[in-house]
Amino acid sequence: MWEKTFRLAQAQTNIKTEIIAGATTFMTLSYIIFVQPAVLSTTGMDFGAVMVATCLASALATFLMGILANYPIALAPAMGHNFYFAFTVCGAAAAGGLGYSWRLGLGAVFLSGSIFIILSFWGLRERIVNAVPEGLKNAIAVGIGLLIAVIGMEWAGMVVAKPGTLIGLGRLGSPPVLLSVFGLALIFTLISLRVKGAILLGIIATALLGLPFGLVRYQGVLSLPPSLSPIFFRLNLGGIFANLSSFITIIFVFFFLDLFDTIGTLIGVSEQAGFIKEGKLPRAKQALLSDAVGTVAGALLGTSTVTSYIESAAGIAEGGRTGLSNMVTGALMLMALFFYPLAKMVGGGYELASGAKLYPVIAPALIVVGSMMLKQVRKIKWDDPTEALPAFLSLIVMPLTFSITEGIAFGFISYSFLKVLTGQGKKVSWIVHLFALLFLLRYLFLKG
Repeated sequence: MWEKTFRLAQAQTNIKTEIIAGATTFMTLSYIIFVQPAVLSTTGMDFGAVMVATCLASALATFLMGILANYPIALAPAMGHNFYFAFTVCGAAAAGGLGYSWRLGLGAVFLSGSIFIILSFWGLRERIVNAVPEGLKNAIAVGIGLLIAVIGMEWAGMVVAKPGTLIGLGRLGSPPVLLSVFGLALIFTLISLRVKGAILLGIIATALLGLPFGLVRYQGVLSLPPSLSPIFFRLNLGGIFANLSSFITIIFVFFFLDLFDTIGTLIGVSEQAGFIKEGKLPRAKQALLSDAVGTVAGALLGTSTVTSYIESAAGIAEGGRTGLSNMVTGALMLMALFFYPLAKMVGGGYELASGAKLYPVIAPALIVVGSMMLKQVRKIKWDDPTEALPAFLSLIVMPLTFSITEGIAFGFISYSFLKVLTGQGKKVSWIVHLFALLFLLRYLFLKG
């Protein structure tokens, strides 16, 4: 049954490898189960209900990706999008927000996802993915890798913000940092010894070591899921249509962010896994449709935009190559509803006296995954300035701005400009030129 559904032999994988990969992906993205309700609850949404909505929406979209596209790419509510939802759309006007209710915010997310579904059937998003030049595809993969590594180092406490510069070394002798260093060294060692499941084993060992030192807190085993009723189907579409002119920009931004974050993640993760063939991603339409349906379902359940997760690269690094990995990840996401205390023990983080949080158990895995994604840099045509310079801008802007979208924007704009300047504009897809123009207009009008 598994072979017929997921074509394991064709992908040169097996059930054991896919299970390890799916579990690894879950462990590296499980933080969203706790971050998402913390962010959205600032709008007045029920914390426990948001956690349930997050798990259900993530599981549904992840299952769809595995079944429809047969890719080991998990989905969950997008970081960045949730902050736009909570602090811009629903944030208080005195703090710079628009002051709309979370119900209206969910309505805007629902409409942006619905537009995605329509475009998925038309195949427009698939054409966008296939139109992206090879140099930019590889640069996006590298940029995402750098971004993952930087986030991992920040979550480990290895680097911190420093006055007068971007970041500097943290307190390397502090207990949570030392725990992360142990996890990183262990995973590096296991990978060097070619031990299967190295990242997952490293995560488990790091969590166990953290228990006696109080860096990982044991909180029990089982608990009943909180009620979903406070936010289930509570989106307000009527209010949006009654004041549509005010919401067009909000819907567009949700749409815009999801479009390019999703495409950037799919390209980056797919390049690492070797899914892209002759510059194109097979079954891209099904993959993008899974993302769109996840966003619509998430809005109905009560959570912000659902998108493909770059943390899926962790499972791919462990050998995951089919949708069977997603079945494992999705099942664990559902189990997290009942094993909430255990999931929080690993992904809940460690709170410092300052109130800031570190994630010493998860951080080493992110650093390792980021390093693995840098290998795509050798595929960029560095001898051709019209390919190399846009690729450089794309890959360097992502970690510096903490935004996949900004990296793609800089890449598209510079690529289109240089190709036109050197008389090669007609060799580039019109889609690239169109979105380069849209990105440019976004900076001129949306960025002030």
